[in-house]
Amino acid sequence: MKKKRPVAKPRGPRLTRPSAGLLASALGTLGEGVLIADRHWTRAGLRILFANQSLCAMTNRPVRNLHGRAHGELHADHDHFPDLKKWLARLTPGLALSGEGYLACGPGRRLYTTWIFSPVADARGRVTHVSITYRDMTAKRRLQEDLIHAQRLDAVGRLAGGVAHDFNNLLSVINGYCEILRSKPAVARHAAREIGEIHRAGLHAAGLVRQLLAFSRRQALDPKVVSLNQLVQENSDILEKLLQPDKSLTLSLQASPDRVRVDPMQIQQVLLNLTINARDALAPEGRVSIRTDFREIKTDRNRRATDMPAGRYVLLAVSDNGTGMDAEAKAHLFEPFFTTKEQGKGTGLGLSLVYGIVQQSGGHIFVQSAPSAGSTFEIYLPSVQESVSTEPVTPPALPTTRGREAVVLVEGDPVVSKMIAGILTADGYRVLAAETAAKARLLVRRHSKPVDLLIIDSSRAGPAGDKFIRELHATHPKLRLLHTSSAEVSRLPGFASEYQGALTKPYALSTLLRAVRSLLDGKGISADAR
Repeated sequence: MKKKRPVAKPRGPRLTRPSAGLLASALGTLGEGVLIADRHWTRAGLRILFANQSLCAMTNRPVRNLHGRAHGELHADHDHFPDLKKWLARLTPGLALSGEGYLACGPGRRLYTTWIFSPVADARGRVTHVSITYRDMTAKRRLQEDLIHAQRLDAVGRLAGGVAHDFNNLLSVINGYCEILRSKPAVARHAAREIGEIHRAGLHAAGLVRQLLAFSRRQALDPKVVSLNQLVQENSDILEKLLQPDKSLTLSLQASPDRVRVDPMQIQQVLLNLTINARDALAPEGRVSIRTDFREIKTDRNRRATDMPAGRYVLLAVSDNGTGMDAEAKAHLFEPFFTTKEQGKGTGLGLSLVYGIVQQSGGHIFVQSAPSAGSTFEIYLPSVQESVSTEPVTPPALPTTRGREAVVLVEGDPVVSKMIAGILTADGYRVLAAETAAKARLLVRRHSKPVDLLIIDSSRAGPAGDKFIRELHATHPKLRLLHTSSAEVSRLPGFASEYQGALTKPYALSTLLRAVRSLLDGKGISADAR
């Protein structure tokens, strides 16, 4: 019987050692930058023996300019040198070293990369060379920086808003008592000038607080549909005067359509601050340019969390050919109290106000600047289709301010509460003042007569304050409501528009008295009362 021969199993393709040319071609097609360097240290790093095309493109250098050079010439700094030397001293196969940092890619250009140093061994296992792989992380790094910057501005905004609210209470007391003292002839004869100086300083401080509130997006706005081209044109005269005598203004108003929903007074403030900021950076014969245009952001271009949403925008750009800013200044540009001006020459609130107004208006702001290359601030405001507002600007006649009605005052700051209650009582009103809604509820229960008006800082009273408003309105249907707050307050349902209103802190006591009388007379708060 014949033995059967074993059937040979089919063999797969044999793996062969790739040639040097094949390896070089493979490395050349990689998307990541690759260097192969000698393992021995030189004064400027490891000597480069090979560089693939991706690395040449990343660093903007041809191969002939890399061969034989030290790898340290590619790095923007040499902070990794100490760790690299320690790694080389104990170099063994399989032991890699990773890091990250900037590569220098020509004048004014840098890439942020991660890198891995890997040992390359020969057939005997001896390390003879080092391969370095670079991955471009610039876009990811920029996105992280944008997110961190946005988070920092949001945190600073929250802090600024809280501080501004408490500071507003102090200013209300200072300015209010100044008004009371000036109304007393005996005091005014002896200290009118001093009281006036205190009052002027208080009003100036109130202006700074409004800028902080604008930055924190808690400022009350009065938005209207306006033509941005017309708004810029109407303010061009005052902007030109700011630049005189040796600087000029040019306009290029190309936006069509150009309608946006904004508070015209706040956009005027934006134009003023950006023009003043540009003026201070200009040399004699310098120029400020204001441009408008229409932009449509497509959906496919909205790729990152920090990108603008897709939509139709009107662009407002303010440019100058001044000194420009470095990267450090741009990183902190919109933070409150940050300024590059000399001490005493600026508050550092101008650009934070611009940032807050743009954000609160639903817009976006971007800055392009470099040292000696000027600056451009680009503001994108959502385009609207409605007709331009034509509201009358003539205020109605002032109402009388005296009365005998009952007023409930809910104010958490005892000094502010005492001042408001005092001025209302002196004007004839019966005032029930409390620090909280719960205490005010007890006062109302003990009060046998109807309540005509509630004055409350609803932004501080919270849900308990909202509940108290509803309860008081249910038992006193003719109740009038006056919000006093540092932030914008929405109108409440159930109250007729002429029965509710709002005053933004800090307000003058004369303004408060007119607003109270106007509400009690069923006229709402007129333009002059605000």
